[in-house]
Amino acid sequence: MIGRREFITLLGGAVAAWPVAARAQQSERMRRIGVLMNMAADDPESQARLSAFVQGLQEFGWTVGRNVRIDYRWGEGDAERYRRQAAELFALEPDVILSWGAEIARGAQKASRLVPVVFAQSIDPVGSGMVASLARPGGNATGFTQFEYSLSGKWLELLKQIAPGVTRMAVLRDSGSSGGIGQWAIIQAGASSSGVEAFPINLHEAAQIEHAVA
Repeated sequence: MIGRREFITLLGGAVAAWPVAARAQQSERMRRIGVLMNMAADDPESQARLSAFVQGLQEFGWTVGRNVRIDYRWGEGDAERYRRQAAELFALEPDVILSWGAEIARGAQKASRLVPVVFAQSIDPVGSGMVASLARPGGNATGFTQFEYSLSGKWLELLKQIAPGVTRMAVLRDSGSSGGIGQWAIIQAGASSSGVEAFPINLHEAAQIEHAVA
């Protein structure tokens, strides 16, 4: 989860993506930000995050209604809706897009490779193809990753400390997620060096098993 401080930092990345000359001319033209969220408009968490974002804008000298306009769209977990609303936002010709989550950011990139896209809460922006590398993103996307894959290996280390005799373990994972693929690779490597046999259970298979047992 990204809090208020990170949102303000995120804003800095968004503003930095705008040309210096354009920022110097902010009084001459209303700037436009497109925001695509993966939650519902009435979700308390999404409202808290956007309130922090607007406050961050003000701290950088951008006031809604005076020199910046924000257009919001709400995906609510629907992939098709993400794609449709990303297209809607780009049609409004924004100066920058703020996207929440890797899937939304990828949809925004597919809609346009010209408008800067700032993403938050992405697990593996490199593996998912959004950026070339963490050090040099390239293209039109930049943002924040919330997870370091080496932590996946630490989970196994903790497990061995708690239960040294463990020799086999099951790993619940989402095989369709680029983040899940990366995590599984690290876990496999750690399991091999620790003498532990690891086998994956995909989330949809686990749900089917639970349904059958119920």
